[in-house]
Amino acid sequence: MPPDLHPVVLHHLVNTLGWRDLRPMQHAAVTPVRDGVDAVLLAPTAGGKTEAALFPLLTRMAEQQWTGTSVLYLAPLKALLNNLQPRIERYAGWLGRRAALWHGDVSSSRRRTVLYERPDILLTTPESLESMLVSTKVDHRLFFADLRAVVVDEVHAFAGDDRGWHLLAVLERLSRVAGRPLQRIGLSATVGNPEQLLTWLQGSGAGHRPAEVVAPDLAPVQVTDRPPPGDIELDYVGSLTNAATVIAGLHRGEKRLVFCESRQTVEELGQLLREKGVTTFLSHASLSLDERRRAEQAFSEARDCVIVSTSTLELGIDVGDLDRVIQIDAPATVASFLQRLGRTGRRPGSSRNCLFLTLGGDALTEAAALLLLWSRGWVEPVSAPPEPRHVVAQQVLAFCLQEHQVGDQLWMQAWNGLGPFGESAGPIVRHLVEHGYLDQDGGMLFIGPAAEQRFGRRHFMDLTAVFTGPPEFTVLTGRNELGRIDPSLLTEQVRGERRLLLGGRSWRVTYVDWRRRRCFVEPADGGGRARWRGSGWAYLSFELNRAMREVLLGVDPSVSITRRAQNRLADDRAERSHLVHPGGTVIVRDKHGDLRWWTWAGFRANATLTATLGEVVDPVERFDDSSIRLRENLTPQDWRLLTADAADRLCLPEIDEKALTGLKFNAALPSRLAIATLAARLADLDRAATVLREPARFVAL
Repeated sequence: MPPDLHPVVLHHLVNTLGWRDLRPMQHAAVTPVRDGVDAVLLAPTAGGKTEAALFPLLTRMAEQQWTGTSVLYLAPLKALLNNLQPRIERYAGWLGRRAALWHGDVSSSRRRTVLYERPDILLTTPESLESMLVSTKVDHRLFFADLRAVVVDEVHAFAGDDRGWHLLAVLERLSRVAGRPLQRIGLSATVGNPEQLLTWLQGSGAGHRPAEVVAPDLAPVQVTDRPPPGDIELDYVGSLTNAATVIAGLHRGEKRLVFCESRQTVEELGQLLREKGVTTFLSHASLSLDERRRAEQAFSEARDCVIVSTSTLELGIDVGDLDRVIQIDAPATVASFLQRLGRTGRRPGSSRNCLFLTLGGDALTEAAALLLLWSRGWVEPVSAPPEPRHVVAQQVLAFCLQEHQVGDQLWMQAWNGLGPFGESAGPIVRHLVEHGYLDQDGGMLFIGPAAEQRFGRRHFMDLTAVFTGPPEFTVLTGRNELGRIDPSLLTEQVRGERRLLLGGRSWRVTYVDWRRRRCFVEPADGGGRARWRGSGWAYLSFELNRAMREVLLGVDPSVSITRRAQNRLADDRAERSHLVHPGGTVIVRDKHGDLRWWTWAGFRANATLTATLGEVVDPVERFDDSSIRLRENLTPQDWRLLTADAADRLCLPEIDEKALTGLKFNAALPSRLAIATLAARLADLDRAATVLREPARFVAL
């Protein structure tokens, strides 16, 4: 055991936990964390990252006599925090310290206790932190006055989207409230660019504060000929009904976690498994908190059972002693697959395993491509989305709400010079003033009537999160909430009874409260339907598309492939052989005269190419992840002439103003800046240029 840890911590490690020693990553983390260094701690799932951060932080807390709330533990999911809280509370208790939860599901009375007691460690989300900063019921200067360190669990889940920008901005504001830089410690298992991730996490401190990546358990990410360890099998079953038959028949007596790519698939598969007599539990974001907790607890205590889930169980939530992971079709990223694979192989003598059950030919090719990238050791780099102007608008409004009024020349100091929140945000602030989101008087800025009207409901709760979801109806049976559904299920025409599928069971609709968006149901014997808008689809990357091209050209991943999957792959390769070529891209004219350019470049690169090549692209049906439809009258000569200099004049994708509804706070931006933000995020200039430099050959069927 490392002598650098506090003697009481060492005593409990040996005598309470029964540990003989720390793991290599936990050993390596002690010195940098204890010395106050910013760090990213990398280890496989269940590799003890929480302990690696907390044991040296508890040592510092005791030795330096930290008081008040000195450590924040942030996570992307409330369920993950709920799961971690008993363990962290136990560790803190060794030294007579306290840990507490604070998020949207914590009761008002418990929150009042937290404010009064000021626990040493607070487990929360960035959105709940924001709500504390802007709340009139929280004296944030008093509560956060003693803050010293922040642990960000599953840091990669933040860094890749706008929640990451929101997290960084809130941490900068917190450091000013506390009057000191905050040590930042990120925990992650699956990143391809850990050094860049650490630089991102440091925010305004990058280059000014010491930093270290701690990852002795993980080899550097590199492309190799040998696949990583794991028992992986790729199968083709053709339908969800067949998938249910396979799951029901395999691995009897074992605990199986099945991942699906949409809530609708979770519901339909759950119902099919129950019809086959399989003890089945469900977990997805539209089920009520109580429903998910009951399912996860029952699953953790059972043996011969299945839990079907979306990515809600991908992160480090403990579901007990798991035997198998089964994947329906394929996740969108290798990183996501690694998280899911890491749920298995935790018992001594067991190995990590995953069975892929694909439902169609395209899904089989995609799964094979993803496993090809995995077998080479490739993982996606994590990068923040560019130009977060809408987050800047949100942060300026939230800061004015926090401080009540802010000097019109001093507002940018709140973020300590963090990139997009500096002087470049001036036009956004002027727009907020001009359109009434901010009022200005006597050199001070404060919340204006437009912000009150648009975001002021429920004490400005709409201002504390940078994402939004489509409206949903709450479903209740008696007084018990089951979850939420898409309202279209209540408005479409049906014959006879209106039935819903939720929690893997069918329900008959008895009454709809349209004003309060509530739907009352009672059990039915089948026939329910599930649907949610926007679920189950994601842009596919350049690398994954190129790997799909390799699969169609005959390359197999280094995993076990069933005979029926081999046969279906052979059929797909024969059917689509004309769409791929190892030496470049293919432009295919089919027997109907339609012309399509098979770039295998990913959605963002194809969006960029479509915007750049307006003279050759079909104006109506345009592009998808793998191909771009061209004008029917295009000739090879025209192609060469019109694309000769295209790599040097790339354009950002065109944005339909309807798409702005998906960008929360877009109304608080000038329209041109909101459109520019979406265009920058949809573009992939580098990959588009790569494709244009490749030879393109015309093929006529």
